[in-house]
Amino acid sequence: MPGDTITKTMSTWAAGLSFKHLTPEAVHEAKRYLLDSIGCALGGFMQHDVKIALKVLGPMAGKGKATVIGTGKKIDPVSASLLNALMVRVMDYNDIYWRQDPSHPSDIIPAALATGELGGKNGKDLVVGVVLGHELEMRLCECAFPGVRERGWHHATLTAFASPIVAGRMLALSAEKIQHAIGISGSRHATLGAVTAGKLTMMKNTVDPMATQSGVLAALLAKEGYTGPEHVIDGKEGLAHCLKPEWKLNILTDGLGQSFRITQCGMKAFPTEALTHAPISCTLDIIKGHDLAPDEVAKVKIRSLARAADILADPSKYDPRSKETADHSLPYVIAAAIADRQVTPLQFTQKKIMSQAIRSQLDKVEVKADPEIEALFPKLQRVHVTVVTTDGRELVKQIDFPKGDPRNPLTDAEVEEKLEALAAPVVGKPALAKIKDAVWGLERLKSISDLMQLLRARAR
Repeated sequence: MPGDTITKTMSTWAAGLSFKHLTPEAVHEAKRYLLDSIGCALGGFMQHDVKIALKVLGPMAGKGKATVIGTGKKIDPVSASLLNALMVRVMDYNDIYWRQDPSHPSDIIPAALATGELGGKNGKDLVVGVVLGHELEMRLCECAFPGVRERGWHHATLTAFASPIVAGRMLALSAEKIQHAIGISGSRHATLGAVTAGKLTMMKNTVDPMATQSGVLAALLAKEGYTGPEHVIDGKEGLAHCLKPEWKLNILTDGLGQSFRITQCGMKAFPTEALTHAPISCTLDIIKGHDLAPDEVAKVKIRSLARAADILADPSKYDPRSKETADHSLPYVIAAAIADRQVTPLQFTQKKIMSQAIRSQLDKVEVKADPEIEALFPKLQRVHVTVVTTDGRELVKQIDFPKGDPRNPLTDAEVEEKLEALAAPVVGKPALAKIKDAVWGLERLKSISDLMQLLRARAR
């Protein structure tokens, strides 16, 4: 109807979405992203950042029905959503979508888990929550020209608009209350791009979980009658008005339900910033294919996007001293590929980051922006890598999209392998088998809490 706001259209669709409306492909992808996120979360449970957050939030959290991954404790959904989302995000190993803006839609899955447990929801409901979060987060990434990251804002700014919709749907809120939840969260949560510029800190992986938490709080407030601005996206001093210049807001609502964006999302084959994946793949192929020892590599020349050169190869990235900077450092990940022939979570311990074996390779990496490659993005994620050897050879590799991209996806077996590598040391193989069975059979899962209780770290 004339005068309707964007948030009304989004909320009405979300409130009416049910499992029967989903395609088999969307359901299958939801299971894959849930498995991937569980692996990332259980690996994340062991990280220092998460230990700090558990120490701080543990005593502060209220009683509730939401389970904390790793500990198995039941706390309030607002606190649980932050802790669990931080676990999913902290290793920078979960999913990736990048059109005008980058995002990690699976950061929102903990909102579905926490509010789903609170509402006593089942596996089919969880599938809906996962698909819904990906759908709206990915559409938000597509509608700003240029993306908000190019304007100095972080994509957590967008997550604050998607997460309340997921939480509201899991709580079975009316369309009107979901709309208020969007207004509550979206109007109070904007994130500066400073968290991913220059020297990085723990906040790089924390701001998006905080935006997920914001959505859960907003939905709970809306449930009890709290109101928020309906014009928070398309009205006066709303998102599009404040973060000018150009927005194509029709992308948020055109064709909702006709197909599902989750089938177009990507997974990470490496625990690093997304634009490092293609250069890593090229470098590893050359190093392994020609059996090059580190001292046989004189130079690695990378031609990529301007934003890769700007964000991932500024001076601070040639002297990384923390995991957060290292996994966003193109010189570091390439140096690790040269020295260790792999880029896994093992390459991001403090000991590894400061090791001479890797640090001695950093200055060999040269990154330059290529206008022709820039013109192809995001249709192609092309990268061109030349490894110059000490005996004068130039070994070249070019790819258009990395492993994990929907055009070159991880197989189901590879998703399980990643899950096993991250989760088996934490929960043990018997529990891991039950987790896989529960997720692949989500249609039969009677309670989300039954799945969450499997995600408890074994006694050590």
